[in-house]
Amino acid sequence: MPVHRACRGRARLEVVGLYRSPALKQRLEAALASRAGIAAVQASPVTGRLLVLFGPSLTLEALIQLVEAELDGAGIRVPPTPARAEDSASRRGHGFTWMMSGVAGLLRRLARGRSGWTALAAMAQQVSPAQSLARSPARAPPPRAWSTMTCEQVLAELDTTAETGLAPDEVDRRLQRYGANVLGEAETRSDLAMLLGQFNSLPVALLGVSAGVAVITGGLLDAAVILGVVLINGAIGFVTERQAERTIGSLAQTGVRAVRVLRAGEAVSVRVEQIVPGDVLILAPGDYVAADVRLLRAHRLSIDESALTGESLPVSKAHAFVARNDTALGDRRNMAYMGTHVTGGNGRGVVVATAEATELGQIQTMVGEAASPETPMQRQLGRMGTRLALVSGGVCVGVFGVGVLRGYPWLEMLKASVSLAVAAVPEGLPAVATTTLAMGIKAMGERNVAVRHLDAVETLGAVQVFCMDKTGTLTMNRMAVVALHCEQRHLRVTENRFRDEAGHGVDPVTSEALVRLLQIVSLCSETEVRGVPGQYQYLGTPTENALVELAMEAGVDVRALREERPRLKSRYRAEGRPYMSTLHPYRDGRHLLAVKGSPAEVLAMCSHILTGGGITPLDDARRADILAANQRMAGQALRVLAAAYRELDQAHMPARTEQLVWLGLAGMADPMRPGMDRLIAEYHAAGIETIMITGDQSATAHAIGHQLGLSGDKPLQVLESSRLEEMDPELLAGLVRNVHVFARVSPAHKLRIVRALQEAGLVVAMTGDGINDGPALKAADIGVAMGKTGTNVAREVSDVVLEDDNLHTMTVAVAQGRTIYANIRKMVHFMVSTNLTEIEVMLAGLVVGWGETLNPMQLLWINLVTDIFPGLALSMEPDEPGVMTRPPRDPEASILGGKDLRRMVLESGVIGVGTLGAYLFGLRRYGSGPAAATMAFHTLVLNELAHALSSRSKYRNVFGGERLQSNRHLNRAVLGMAALQVIVGLLPAARRLLGTVPLGWTDLAAIGAGVLLPLMVNEGSKPGCRPARPVDIPEHTA
Repeated sequence: MPVHRACRGRARLEVVGLYRSPALKQRLEAALASRAGIAAVQASPVTGRLLVLFGPSLTLEALIQLVEAELDGAGIRVPPTPARAEDSASRRGHGFTWMMSGVAGLLRRLARGRSGWTALAAMAQQVSPAQSLARSPARAPPPRAWSTMTCEQVLAELDTTAETGLAPDEVDRRLQRYGANVLGEAETRSDLAMLLGQFNSLPVALLGVSAGVAVITGGLLDAAVILGVVLINGAIGFVTERQAERTIGSLAQTGVRAVRVLRAGEAVSVRVEQIVPGDVLILAPGDYVAADVRLLRAHRLSIDESALTGESLPVSKAHAFVARNDTALGDRRNMAYMGTHVTGGNGRGVVVATAEATELGQIQTMVGEAASPETPMQRQLGRMGTRLALVSGGVCVGVFGVGVLRGYPWLEMLKASVSLAVAAVPEGLPAVATTTLAMGIKAMGERNVAVRHLDAVETLGAVQVFCMDKTGTLTMNRMAVVALHCEQRHLRVTENRFRDEAGHGVDPVTSEALVRLLQIVSLCSETEVRGVPGQYQYLGTPTENALVELAMEAGVDVRALREERPRLKSRYRAEGRPYMSTLHPYRDGRHLLAVKGSPAEVLAMCSHILTGGGITPLDDARRADILAANQRMAGQALRVLAAAYRELDQAHMPARTEQLVWLGLAGMADPMRPGMDRLIAEYHAAGIETIMITGDQSATAHAIGHQLGLSGDKPLQVLESSRLEEMDPELLAGLVRNVHVFARVSPAHKLRIVRALQEAGLVVAMTGDGINDGPALKAADIGVAMGKTGTNVAREVSDVVLEDDNLHTMTVAVAQGRTIYANIRKMVHFMVSTNLTEIEVMLAGLVVGWGETLNPMQLLWINLVTDIFPGLALSMEPDEPGVMTRPPRDPEASILGGKDLRRMVLESGVIGVGTLGAYLFGLRRYGSGPAAATMAFHTLVLNELAHALSSRSKYRNVFGGERLQSNRHLNRAVLGMAALQVIVGLLPAARRLLGTVPLGWTDLAAIGAGVLLPLMVNEGSKPGCRPARPVDIPEHTA
């Protein structure tokens, strides 16, 4: 078998028969975990690969032999594969790898949300020699292509019968063998995992190091202050994320608990958990399909598979159909799958898979396999943190070395180095960044956008591609009449309101043919109308529901009509008869034959047409006009039905349906949510590409994509999923950027599409609501689920939940994300530039021989008190002009680029010169001591407050430039911190803590000069305007 080895003690094997076989997965994991020398094992039925971490006592050759022995025991034959010889270095490295694998396993479990003791127990259980195959029941019989087998073959394979089902004792045996029909819930993060996650960042680690050094050098107060800020930062993030998790969790829905099953020849109600392979399910309208079944009988059976396949229309089933091996999931007409619902007809089927072995279970497995990517800001802050660490370490070592060489005591220089380390690290950065993101979550929550993670807020601003699932996300996930052709005119229907091609409203009552059409489709229908006006419920197939609903909304009293003209006889659609006809009593002792069905066939049976002038012969010109209208409506991806009628003298259906009177055409579709085309245009204006992913056929997908304007001004490109199977991953990564619509996709295809876009270097958002969207939602940089209509699977793995299902709020969320990121950049710019100033001031004092310009407590005061509130106020800046008419930022670009760093060096240098000028003035007046340090301290604090005002924009200065909205939070923060600085300068206790002394008016004038001059220089060196990028948003189209 093929072997992949990235490091010693770790092997990934491609195992024959593992693909889509949960039973083999459980067998391999259980058997190998009990073997000595194996630290961890994970088998994936999604990829067909087996990952093993093993110790030095086990060679690769022996491992392969163990796997082959298990495969042989499962009846799977594989040719022996010679393992590669291991060198001595490899063997020596096994010990460390084996030891660390256990630690890695514990950390992975902690990251997935288990408690520490649970993770330890699970790891101990994993390597326990007592573990055996019996502890992991197989969830299904050996995998078979059930859809390619006849009913008789399936029944024989499962040892059951269609007439009686299983006996109770056999059910018990199979329940013991295969286990309960239960899917494991998606893992959610525990409180411990959320709390620990708040401290998993490099800035926090740097603060921890600074606190440790402070303790070593005797600065216990300094260490306490730093650690206090770290804990406050963690508490803010924990409380915010925990609240988001609870909000999203409250949206969960209660599932179906019982279904009807045939056992020992009797139909009984059985809990879903007790369904076993071989059971015969009885299917009726409204029933939940509790397991994967091979249909044995199907009478006009239709099933809604939209949650699984993304196909809007219910699928008609046929038990006699036999599929090919390559038949797509949505085309297997002889199968019904767990998680779907029966919409019409009835039938029965034999259970072939339960729990994880079902198609739904496979999707959940893919959800577990999919890993959430690191966010752009995490990557950028990581790089910036590394740079800060290098700068801090280098400066500290350099200063310590220079000081010792100049004859300063080493302990004094070590304390000075710690002071510089404190100055180099922006201690307030994590707290301010976390609070900013938390406020962003709160603001989005007010707009019904529930954000699960803090870092998802900033990722929204970096989104470059929106992958949108069609059914239930772009559309309403229900059928509705959207177009009519009656009396040789075309009508558009929006929210059950009629308009002509010029956009003028049409009253249906004024048209006899239109009223008759609505009456005929209501009579020739099995849809039941229940409820009261304004709260009607329509029980039937989605197509018939849409027609009856339109009639009701147009003023036709369907229930009264049916009481007056009850259905006497019905002739349903069948093979070779693509229409339905019903017989009803009519006036004057006559009878009415109502017909609806395929337009071409119904038209061929018509001899007359009803128009405003009455019933007239149907000539060739009118036939051609009707066929052209049918083609046009079909080309718009509508499902088109025709309606006709005939008056009869006798109360029986004619042997041949002919001489009908033509009424018109009705075009139905899963209607778009209002304003979707405008939303797509807004995304394009913001530089965000849009891709639609659907289970529909290519023609339907192309029509919808064109209607939405997915390609902008480019030709619309559609790719069918059948081509994805054979496509090389690198080729797909290069191709996806040019595709606007993916058609006929499966859950695995969605996941592959998202990963291909990420491989192409794009930040991907995926929207969806169905079970089939789960893996892709989790793998995407931002997974967006619907709150009302979305499934539990979709909500549990997403990053963002739209509580009101309004996709338009995503533009607000993206704008908020961009603004938050821009504000965090301003805050980082402010904090880093001011910290650079502190480094320069401290370093200059030590190099020149002035000693410590500022003491450690003064530096902590500046970084933890003075910096935090102006920095937090900067993060609350209003939206910049044109935030949604600029392209998204490059996710690989550093949060602070080279140009930004040069600008910060310039600004910090100018502020440092002003601060050192005030310090030098104090030296000359008072000599070396607390007075000069006090002047430097106050000058630097006021300089940083003034710099906070300067940091609002690159393109606005004291001489004019970009107009900005007022930021009252920043104004209050600056004034408040300035007042606080005055107070600590006056209070004796505060002066003792900070090591300052009172100052005179001349000193204050020198401080003022040291603040105003740097501000004028820095403001005067800014550009006066932003480079323009105008983008026009296309007008709304129908």
